[in-house]
Amino acid sequence: MIPLDDRGLLLGDGLFETMLALDGAIPMIEAHLDRLAAGCVALGLPDLDREMARALSLAAPPPTGRAAVRLTVTAGSGGRGLDRPEQVVPRLRATAALSAPIETPATLIIAQTRRNEGSPASRLKTLAYLDNVLARAQARSAGADEAVMLNNAGHLACAAAANLFWIEGERLLTPALACGVLAGITRARVLAAARSWEIEALEIAADGARLAGADGVFLTNSLIGVRPVSRLDGRIFAPHPLAERLRAVFFSPA
Repeated sequence: MIPLDDRGLLLGDGLFETMLALDGAIPMIEAHLDRLAAGCVALGLPDLDREMARALSLAAPPPTGRAAVRLTVTAGSGGRGLDRPEQVVPRLRATAALSAPIETPATLIIAQTRRNEGSPASRLKTLAYLDNVLARAQARSAGADEAVMLNNAGHLACAAAANLFWIEGERLLTPALACGVLAGITRARVLAAARSWEIEALEIAADGARLAGADGVFLTNSLIGVRPVSRLDGRIFAPHPLAERLRAVFFSPA
């Protein structure tokens, strides 16, 4: 049980990772633990107990099937107010849920909710995810799967629960981390794969209108791998060979 004085519950003071488990194994666990450890440093939390985090994560999923493992670290218990106690005792938890692969392309809208690129939290998976919740709710209300979030400067940032990519001619583009973007595990792998194929892959700042001229759009995260986009507001996107090639590498249907 999480006590009612837990700072993660009260203030969103903590971080999480969502990892794909296949038949009880978590192929990218070390990359997720690296990011979680770096996030603890960024938030001024005690160093991540990596061995405990790994053990909890690996114990969470069922031995067979495809599952999403959520690993959460909070700043532990604290008194009233914003200030952390003098000695922070973090709390680690891991849970798992079956996660069926998503076979269909995504439909998107541009969300009204903005990403605050000036906040360090915009580049971390913190427990304060309300802006993402609101963006996703707006997408669902509009009959779409996901919402593209712009930052306060009007630049493309991400989807509510995924990194964003688009294709222009022979180039692959994605919003730069400085735009308020999480350094996604799959995002990094996609960029590395494209560059290994000698495809120009750029991390840039671009306004929302840039997507209107794209030849293809897709989303990435650890659970969906690469998910092509078929529609953004009124624009229809046909399947793109590069997106399909990347999907074949990073999609895990098992």
